[in-house]
Amino acid sequence: MFDIGWSELLIIGVVAVVVIGPKDLPKVMRAIGIWAGKARSLARDFQGQWDEVMRQAELEEMKKQVEKIASEPKQQIEKAIEPFANLDPKIDITGLGPTPVPVPAPAPEPVPEPAPVAAATPATPPTPTQEGAAKPQVAS
Repeated sequence: MFDIGWSELLIIGVVAVVVIGPKDLPKVMRAIGIWAGKARSLARDFQGQWDEVMRQAELEEMKKQVEKIASEPKQQIEKAIEPFANLDPKIDITGLGPTPVPVPAPAPEPVPEPAPVAAATPATPPTPTQEGAAKPQVAS
C-alpha cells in the first residue's frame, strides 16, 4: 500500500525528534501505534463483514441454481402428464388391462375314509416257551 523504505522512515524519525522533542516522542509513538492498531482492527472487521455478505450472496445464488435444476425434471414430468389430466380415472391408460379380481378357490370335498377290509384272520403266532417249561428233546 504505502511504499516507504528505510531512508524515508529515518527522515520521518529525525523530523519527529526535532518537532516533538525527545521527551514526548515515546508517548506520541505509543498513541500512533494504538491508532494504527484500531485502524487495522476496523479494516479487518470491514473485510470480514464484506466477505460474509459475498458468501451469503453466493449461497443464495447457488440455492437458486439448485432449485432451478431440481424443478426442471418436475416441470418436464408435469408437461408429459398434462394431456392425461382430463381423462376419466376409470380408464386404464397403462395398457395392462383391467386388474383381475381374485376368485376364491372352492373348498375341497372331504374324502371318505376307506372301509376296513375284512380279510382272513392270520394264524396266531406261536408263543414263546416259558422258562422252566418242558423243552422238546432233540435226538442225539
